Amino acid sequence: MPIIHVLDQNTINKIAAGEVIERPASVVKELLENAIDAKATAITVEIREGGIGFIRVTDNGCGIAKEDLPLAFLRHSTSKIRSVEDLFTVSSLGFRGEALSSIAAVAQVEVITKTADHLTGSRYQIEGGAEKSMEEIGAPDGTTFIARNLFYNTPVRRKFLKTPVTEGAHVADLVEKIALSHPEISIRFIQNNQNKLHTSGNHNLKDIVYTIYGREITANLLALEHKTEVISISGLIGKPVIARSNRNFENYFINGRYIKSGIICKAIEEAYKPFMMQHKYPFTMLHISIEPEYLDVNVHPTKMELRFRDGEAIFCQIRDAVSDALMHKELIPEVILDEKKKREEEARELRKLTQEKRIPIPEPFEKKRLEQLQPRSEKPQTEKPQTEKPLMRENQTAYTVCKTPAASVRQPKPEQLELIAEKLLEPKARSRHRLIGQLFDTYWLVEFQEQLYIIDQHAAHEKVLYEKTMASLKTREYTSQMVNPPIILTLGSNEEVLLKKHMKYFTDIGFEIEPFGGKEYAVRGVPGNLFAIAKKELLMEMLDSLSDETAVSDPQIIYEKVASMSCKAAVKGNHAMSSLEADRLIDQLLELDNPYACPHGRPTIISMSKYELEKKFKRIV
Repeated sequence: MPIIHVLDQNTINKIAAGEVIERPASVVKELLENAIDAKATAITVEIREGGIGFIRVTDNGCGIAKEDLPLAFLRHSTSKIRSVEDLFTVSSLGFRGEALSSIAAVAQVEVITKTADHLTGSRYQIEGGAEKSMEEIGAPDGTTFIARNLFYNTPVRRKFLKTPVTEGAHVADLVEKIALSHPEISIRFIQNNQNKLHTSGNHNLKDIVYTIYGREITANLLALEHKTEVISISGLIGKPVIARSNRNFENYFINGRYIKSGIICKAIEEAYKPFMMQHKYPFTMLHISIEPEYLDVNVHPTKMELRFRDGEAIFCQIRDAVSDALMHKELIPEVILDEKKKREEEARELRKLTQEKRIPIPEPFEKKRLEQLQPRSEKPQTEKPQTEKPLMRENQTAYTVCKTPAASVRQPKPEQLELIAEKLLEPKARSRHRLIGQLFDTYWLVEFQEQLYIIDQHAAHEKVLYEKTMASLKTREYTSQMVNPPIILTLGSNEEVLLKKHMKYFTDIGFEIEPFGGKEYAVRGVPGNLFAIAKKELLMEMLDSLSDETAVSDPQIIYEKVASMSCKAAVKGNHAMSSLEADRLIDQLLELDNPYACPHGRPTIISMSKYELEKKFKRIV
């Protein structure tokens, strides 16, 4: 039998450090969170060699008292909690007391810090968990942490790090997430002596989104506000037109903490499902506030995971908040054929934000990019610098000298234009629709104002049938129709469990299902609107789709699956419809809350502007 050994303290510290510090980004995360907890309003993060060789985090927070410095690097020493009961009400980002000791165990660490009530600061050095020096030093209020040569004393772990470029990318991504989670803090990120990010700390989340994600995403955002006694949700969500193929753009923060949560992820995607195609994922930037007693943040050493006291209630609140923000918005995607116009708009928007000092002054290479984006007629005149000021210094007032009286007219903001413009699917606009005709026996063309709208008859009819079925299920206005001979389903063990668990919901909406011996079940009755399309394959498909654990307790999901089946009866493409039938279909679309996408997420309507067409025909040059 192997002999049991008690590990020495140095080995214990390195093992514990491995749970918290996985790579340079882990160090930056812990130091950034400490700076935020210290009430800093400005933080600078600097790295070299991807953070492997050098990391420096400087803040203007409350600092650390000289006598507390050695204690700060002991394991499980913290100023955030005092007892186990405090774990259930903790509101700070850090609290476990493992961050500094873990960093010091695997790096050469130097700390320069000063509190507001001391005339001088302190400089403290610790390497591999061993104290090296402590001295008095002149310093501003706040704290600077420097970590050099990460994993210098654990070479095996260092070998598992990626290249400096890859590790630096992980740090950059993390700093961006922290900046987005705290728009009230000015955060600067410097990588290999180059400024990569600088936020103003002006509380404006949209400005940071613009800086990080660019104009396309910023121009397609919807504001979200939702508040109850338990949860408060605010932020920005993207229109379906900026969907992505992965979940990298699904950002959400709980009480200022960047986390990953299957419940929140599922709630967001459930809300977007009627608007987005399968395997596409939305852009979200949600700030969620929940009372600490409803959370358990002490789940994982890196604090990237948490548990909810009532996960189902949180799921419903977030799903409904996102769904409400998407509803009642005109989400018809516009086809842009002129890329030059798009680039001109991007340049004007970038110049405008720079003039208003809403984004940092661009670096030289960014200035060059700005000039390249500007239309030739709009580039700054070097002979007359007094007429335009595209880049403003810190305390200057941004303005543009108007060249003509017409230029002085205040232009409405995009949000104002949205309120002024009449929408295609508003009932009062219906009488001015001009139905032009059918294209390829599939698409209907409608002229309204200065836009050409193209309606996919199959997607539109699917949506109408889906919403009609959902409405009848909610109000229980449905009939059951007998099937003769009955449909026989042969179920596996998991499928049988699912059927029994949801049998009440199936019965409530018009199904009549009974055991038929062994693992077989006879479907003797189906909802009346499904009679013509009820097939064994469709019923099995619906049952299989209920295997998601998040959805099993929500009868709404059952109703949605039934409604999705009803879409099989929708008119197909390549089918000639009369003008009267098309008119009726548009009338039915007008009655829906969300007419812009079919149940599978495909758009029902797209548009093209008169401007785009005239550019293609060279009527506008």
